[in-house]
Amino acid sequence: MHRSIATSAALLLVLAAVIGPRASASGPPFPQTSEPANLNPAEFTTNITNPYFPVLPGARWLVRVTNQRGDRFLQTIKVTNRTRRMGDGVVARVVDDVVRDHGKVIEKTKDRYAQDAEGNVWYFGENTVDLSHGKKNRTGSFEAGVNGADAGVAMPAHPTVGMTYREEYFAGHAMDRSRVLSLDAQAQAPFGHFTGAVLTQDTSPLEPQVLELKIYAPGIGQVLAQTVSGGSEREELISFKR
Repeated sequence: MHRSIATSAALLLVLAAVIGPRASASGPPFPQTSEPANLNPAEFTTNITNPYFPVLPGARWLVRVTNQRGDRFLQTIKVTNRTRRMGDGVVARVVDDVVRDHGKVIEKTKDRYAQDAEGNVWYFGENTVDLSHGKKNRTGSFEAGVNGADAGVAMPAHPTVGMTYREEYFAGHAMDRSRVLSLDAQAQAPFGHFTGAVLTQDTSPLEPQVLELKIYAPGIGQVLAQTVSGGSEREELISFKR
C-alpha cells in the first residue's frame, strides 16, 4: 500500500513518541556533547566491518533525496581506497559523497570514518563544498583534532535501546546527537524491504526544532531517513553495491 511522504513522516513521528519515553540509557559512555573523546589512535582501523555501518572500499550507495518542496536529488556515496591521518592522530577511511541535481553536481563531501577495537564506528569530520549557489562554500568542513573539533560516534558496536551519543562535534557548526529507539525496526525503500534494523532519532542544539529518524539495515547501513519535525526531507536507498 503506497503512503505519501507526509503520511510516512507522521507514522515515524508516532513511533518515536511511543518508543522514546520507554528508553533507558545504557551502553558504553560515549561522548554526549562537548567532552573530549580521548581516543587512542593505536586502537583504530580503517577496516570498518560494523554490520549496521559497513564502510569497505568499493561499497556504493545510491540515494534519492526529496526536500520539503518536493525537489529530488541523487546522492552517490562511495567508499574509497584512500585514508587520511586526522588531527587527533587517528587514520580514517575516506568516503566520497556527491549530490547531483539533474546531473549537475551541487555538493561534494569527503567524510572520514574509522572503527575502534570494540567495533564502534567513529566519525572524524568532513571536507565539504556546496556548489548549489554558483560559488564554493566550505563552511561545513571540520576535522577532529583541529580548531577544537572532535570525533563522534556514527554507529555503536552493540546498540541498545536508549543509548545516546554525539555524532560529531565542532562548536557552533556540527553538533548532531543520536538516540537509539529500536533494534527491530523495519523499513521500505526503493531498494527493498528491511527488517531487524536499528532506528535512531537525531537532533542538534543548533536546530532545536529539527528531528530526524534514520533506519540502518544489517549488512547495508542507512536505508531510510525522514525528517519529521522542522522539515520533511526524505532519503531513500535506491541501490547498494558491496
